[in-house]
Amino acid sequence: MKTNTTKLGLKENWKQFTILVIVNAFVGGMIGMERTIIPKFAEIEFGIASKTAILSFIVAFGITKAITNYFTGKLANRFGRKNLLLFGWILAIPIPFILIYAESWNWVIFANILLGISQGLTWSSTVVMKIDLVGEKDRGLAMGLNEFAGYFAVGLVAFLSGYIAQKYGITPYPFYLGIGISIIGFLLTLFFVKDTRVFVHQENTTNKTEKLDNIFLETTFKNKTLSAITQAGLVNNLNDGMIWGLLPIVLLSLNYDSQNIGIITAIYPTVWGFGQLVTGKMSDVYSKKKMLFWGMLLQGIAILFIPFAAAFYQLAAISAFLGFGTALVYPTFLSAIAQATNPHQRAESIGTFRLWRDLGYAIGAIISGITADLFGVNYAIILIGVITIASSVIIKVRMPKDHLQKTTN
Repeated sequence: MKTNTTKLGLKENWKQFTILVIVNAFVGGMIGMERTIIPKFAEIEFGIASKTAILSFIVAFGITKAITNYFTGKLANRFGRKNLLLFGWILAIPIPFILIYAESWNWVIFANILLGISQGLTWSSTVVMKIDLVGEKDRGLAMGLNEFAGYFAVGLVAFLSGYIAQKYGITPYPFYLGIGISIIGFLLTLFFVKDTRVFVHQENTTNKTEKLDNIFLETTFKNKTLSAITQAGLVNNLNDGMIWGLLPIVLLSLNYDSQNIGIITAIYPTVWGFGQLVTGKMSDVYSKKKMLFWGMLLQGIAILFIPFAAAFYQLAAISAFLGFGTALVYPTFLSAIAQATNPHQRAESIGTFRLWRDLGYAIGAIISGITADLFGVNYAIILIGVITIASSVIIKVRMPKDHLQKTTN
């Protein structure tokens, strides 16, 4: 394919874009398989009661996914997006089998290391490929659709795994979902996905964004826009890591069964997913800075209410508000990073952002696990809520006011 026959845009590339949305739904499903049941799985199958020990699987997942995100971004131009996506699916296939036949908690840790690498390769690749396809006009909408598919699948599979665990037991049946998801995702990618590097060359002919001197340092510390977004991404996943690990434990302490735990824990990623159908397009039109500020603030406030709730409808409402706050920021993170970087540096800058963002899983699990063991689960949740509100303040103070608002030239 020659560059001059390549057209950027969502309408122009809707078939390939739709395939990538479907693929990302299967990527999200692999996370959903674990979302509801792993803390209970740890206690029933391996007798693990320490919150720090239970949350160790999230630490393993978060660190490996974060590092893989960075190298996926760095290597995307060299090896091709599709090749990295395929390799990620190959790594996903053995994960449910390892969990089914796990003889010790170390097997679960190893499965989550594989899951982290797989998710880093697959989710990062689908994000970059969609940004490649659509160009500047519909970037936020593209990210909203991408993250909707992924997190709706997280919520759906979290609910299904909780339901299956309640009806048939914690193992092996819930993990059968992962076998089907990983095989179908691999086959869809192999036969229907096309690489998108040629679109980068096309966009670069018209894009005038200056190149960064040092992509890693600018994205992490030096560039006010990029670094403000990056810290918020880290804190967003820090609180998500806490919700993933501690919310099921809170619900178990309130004597909720696996099915109701599945419903409450599924509301959060489901609202997060559906919300991005709206907030993704909003980020193409409205101030990205304001969306990031209000999204992080809403998350922090919702988290602070968790220790004071016990009734099903209260916890369901908190889960919904938390999901909406996350929906405000998640597609906005990616479209803002993409807008602030040169097309040839975009994949690596997004990879750097996703490195720090997904380290938040590990940092959140460590902080909340240690705090929960020392002072109790409620104190851990309150601490994470305060950190999330502090992140919204950093967005308000550090991010330049006008840089990310839509302009017409």
